[in-house]
Amino acid sequence: MMFLGLIILIAQIRKSHWAPLWAGRTWRSHPLAAARRPLRLPLTMRGRSSRCMCLNNMSAPLPAIVPAVRKATAAVIFLHGLGDTGHGWAEDLAGIRSAHIKYICPHAPVMPVTLNMNMAMPSWFDIIGLSPDSQENETGIKQAAESVKALIRQEVKNGIPSNRIILGGFSQGGALSLYTALTTQQKLAGVTALSCWLPLWASFPRGPISGLNRDISILQCHGDLDPLVPLMFGSLTAERLKTLVNPANVTFKTCGGMIHSSCQQEMMDIKQFIDKLLTPID
Repeated sequence: MMFLGLIILIAQIRKSHWAPLWAGRTWRSHPLAAARRPLRLPLTMRGRSSRCMCLNNMSAPLPAIVPAVRKATAAVIFLHGLGDTGHGWAEDLAGIRSAHIKYICPHAPVMPVTLNMNMAMPSWFDIIGLSPDSQENETGIKQAAESVKALIRQEVKNGIPSNRIILGGFSQGGALSLYTALTTQQKLAGVTALSCWLPLWASFPRGPISGLNRDISILQCHGDLDPLVPLMFGSLTAERLKTLVNPANVTFKTCGGMIHSSCQQEMMDIKQFIDKLLTPID
């Protein structure tokens, strides 16, 4: 059966500059638009940052990057949600960074989103409908996963082994990070998946996956008051993941009082997870 997670993607545009589904209202005025962080201009519009090097252009946006303080021996690739960009997450990750880790926050391509009356906005793949039986954009999801796998290969070329790379993401980005980790033939260190679900639910086997990541470590975090991706979806995803990988390596944390958002405690949990898996190499 198709997983119900499609029902929430549209609300991730709550903090973007793109026109939302609710006509005539900005994300800041919408009652469900409590953002993870205050609205910011991209760093490229606010001047250079000592913590984060954000590279971008109109034709081919490059990821927002938080460089390692010393030689990078590990990397985190983190994917934003629908309608967002990588800039804000790059700033957040800069606040919890470790000196030997490079943090890469790519920007989704701008595309029409069927659910949003074909309005164009940053999206990793198209969203077709909200009902449980809505068709999923299988081709788009798989193409997006290939793009993430290409980022992994690039970091391997840069000298960082794939087993020293963690994938992560929020909402639509978290969903894509889970799907990518479970389908790639590159051995990864782990996945941190926030307020999300597993896309193409029915395409996975009933038992453990056969790839290199069947023992991968996964950290899921979810707000217990999330009105957009209900906590039940996160819980169901965690239970499904335990059938696909070593269940002892799947951690599901509930964030009390949190909506479709992030919080300081969640960021500290992410830091602990990353630092445990990506220890410094002397």
